[in-house]
Amino acid sequence: MPGSRTGRPPVERASRRPAGVRPSRDNPLQRFYVRANKAWDRPLTAYYLIFGGSLLIIVLGLVMVYSASQITALQLSLPGSYFFRKQFLAALIGGVLLFAASRMPVKLHRALAYPILAGAVFLMILVQVPGIGMAVNGNQNWISLGGSFQIQPSEFGKLALVLWGADLIARKQEKRLLTQWKHMLVPLVPVAFLLLGLIMLGGDMGTTIILTAILFGLLWLAGAPTRLFAGVLGVAVALGALAIETSPHRLARLNCIAATDPGPGDMCWQGAHGIYALASGGLFGSGLGASVEKWGQLPEAHTDFIFAVTGEELGLAGTLSVLALFAALGYAGIRVAGRTEDPFVRYAAGGVTTWITAQAVINIGAVLGLLPIAGVPLPLFSYGGSALLPTMFAIGLLIAFARDEPAARAALAMRQPRFGRKRAGGSGAERGSRRWNTMRRRAPKGRPSRER
Repeated sequence: MPGSRTGRPPVERASRRPAGVRPSRDNPLQRFYVRANKAWDRPLTAYYLIFGGSLLIIVLGLVMVYSASQITALQLSLPGSYFFRKQFLAALIGGVLLFAASRMPVKLHRALAYPILAGAVFLMILVQVPGIGMAVNGNQNWISLGGSFQIQPSEFGKLALVLWGADLIARKQEKRLLTQWKHMLVPLVPVAFLLLGLIMLGGDMGTTIILTAILFGLLWLAGAPTRLFAGVLGVAVALGALAIETSPHRLARLNCIAATDPGPGDMCWQGAHGIYALASGGLFGSGLGASVEKWGQLPEAHTDFIFAVTGEELGLAGTLSVLALFAALGYAGIRVAGRTEDPFVRYAAGGVTTWITAQAVINIGAVLGLLPIAGVPLPLFSYGGSALLPTMFAIGLLIAFARDEPAARAALAMRQPRFGRKRAGGSGAERGSRRWNTMRRRAPKGRPSRER
């Protein structure tokens, strides 16, 4: 052939890349991005984020409750670990609830929706009965269980609204009734307003805001039209404005937004000292247990303003870590709600995610001075067994839903324990041969055979 001395066709050479351009695989940043993207898209990512993130928040919360509550306990002539021991006991009970909820089938969760709603309404009515209900910090929303143990039924109202609302909307979607506005609103909105009214009788504006956020989250997930959504939102805003206008205490809290000093009559004392605690923390904080504001300067240091003590003792690194954990938990909840094909799972996961995210934003926003102080605890973090127990049950719901995804079920089914169970495929001799060859490859070379 022309152009070839041997008569063979010329070999086509691959085009060379320019000397200055490297293949994309040699870029470490791009390799890291590809690996992180693959890990992020794995079927069990949401499961690990929910379980690991919530566990880290609870453990770090226990540490900060112990640190922030010591001075308050001593001022009340109690042992320094008093509040920590109560929170630890609540965390143990909540762990049992979390495990039980994570192992329950979806049908059982739906069956529990109506009993939990009925129980929550009954307990919230008992709060208003003289001699049974008790007031704490001016709010009549507690029931004494004897001794130092109390329960706040409105916290269980959040879980009741999520489960019952998700079951209701899922049933109507199965019957294709959500295209009519009356089926979209009734009886979801009237029952939600019943819960809100019972809570507002006790004066708890913060919990009312959280339940309103859950209601709007359910309506949004159900695909409520913009006009319908705006109408319900307008009614809620009008009722909220009326409640604030008729209460000088709530009106004063609005005036303390972004306050950097206590103001006349120390009206903004709590908000200002929360800012002082965050400002004195610096990058890495003053050290665990070394907070100054918890020595009687910052009210509710172990409950509503525990995030401020965290910023003072652990600094910006500690507060950003808490924010990252809540962001990961919120993302995982959204991912579970978006990937499921079960309407109940979608609405329940979205409702739980809205509940925890909205409450975290309201609490942290109040500590930062960006929102009025609503008196709600930081979920899974602040002191309070009444808030911790239903929240841990709700985390168990998310874990159960994350495990129930088709891809997650397949990934879990493929897992085999390392010990105690034979692996499929191959006889015992073949498995022994493979094991022996693996041991030979792992054995270091050049070592005398008599060494053990």
